[in-house]
Amino acid sequence: MRTITLINGDGIGPEISSAVIKIIDAAGLKIDWDVQTAGADVIEKEGTPLPERVLNSIKKNKVALKAPVTTPIGKGFRSVNVQLRKSLDLYANLRPCKNLPNVKTRFDGVDIVVVRENTEDLYAGIERQVDENSAESIKIITREASERICKFAFDYAVKNNRKEVCVVTKANIMKLSDGLFLESYRKIAEDYPTIHKCEILVDNLCMQLVQNPTQFDVLVLPNLYGDIVSDLCAGLIGGLGVAQGANIGADYAVFEPVHGSAPDIKGQNIANPTALLLSAVEMLKFIGEQSYAQKIEKALYKTLEQGVCTKDLGGSMSTTMFRDAIIANL
Repeated sequence: MRTITLINGDGIGPEISSAVIKIIDAAGLKIDWDVQTAGADVIEKEGTPLPERVLNSIKKNKVALKAPVTTPIGKGFRSVNVQLRKSLDLYANLRPCKNLPNVKTRFDGVDIVVVRENTEDLYAGIERQVDENSAESIKIITREASERICKFAFDYAVKNNRKEVCVVTKANIMKLSDGLFLESYRKIAEDYPTIHKCEILVDNLCMQLVQNPTQFDVLVLPNLYGDIVSDLCAGLIGGLGVAQGANIGADYAVFEPVHGSAPDIKGQNIANPTALLLSAVEMLKFIGEQSYAQKIEKALYKTLEQGVCTKDLGGSMSTTMFRDAIIANL
């Protein structure tokens, strides 16, 4: 039996992680869950939102499934997500965005994979207060990080039979930093003659995504653009409630939904577990459990095809009712 770290999060995290665990168990896959708490709920007791025990658990087990954790806006501790990525060098943020059955969207046939560099750019957090009226942040782009994320994107494309990898920058303005990212892409692209290449500016990409998103396949972006564009792509397929994600490094991988902890609906049994479930499906594929991943994914799709869904998707099902419907379809 494989041991996997489970960070059950805060807000709606415990509710949706409980639902996902029960679905995986009902599918017949036995996992020994090493449950770890993190975030706002542990600060008072342990003095930090990310205790060392959480990192140690992931380092031991190599793979983690993570429910959302609250991050204060404008004050307080830095994001647990950012700390995890930096501490474990989870340099690739993978966000597949694909239409789901019976989920109403403006476009059909969307199947985009966003590959976001995860360790630097403005997210390096290098800031200073210049004076009382101004502050500055430093954007870090390195050749090493840029080349390895571009290689990850091309390798993913080859492995998953994708046809194109498109690099997204603002290199017409930030000629040195974004220019270095673009240069790194061009260098790595030479090693993949069978994959079509594409270059686009981030502002043009955003316009194209809301006009004709089906033209795009795999996108590779620096950290900040990747964060913004991945949420835009989530909107194309039904919103954050169905948007999966993964953070992958050379040694460790953490799978998590794109959405936040939604403390305003905590404990109401109305949260949609789909994004975390799809993240778990991606995790099962990653660890070689393809048959269970396909089984769970098919059960989810069948449930949605039957018109069974939570309130955020226009349905009437509670979290537990939706969970039970998926289990019945297994």
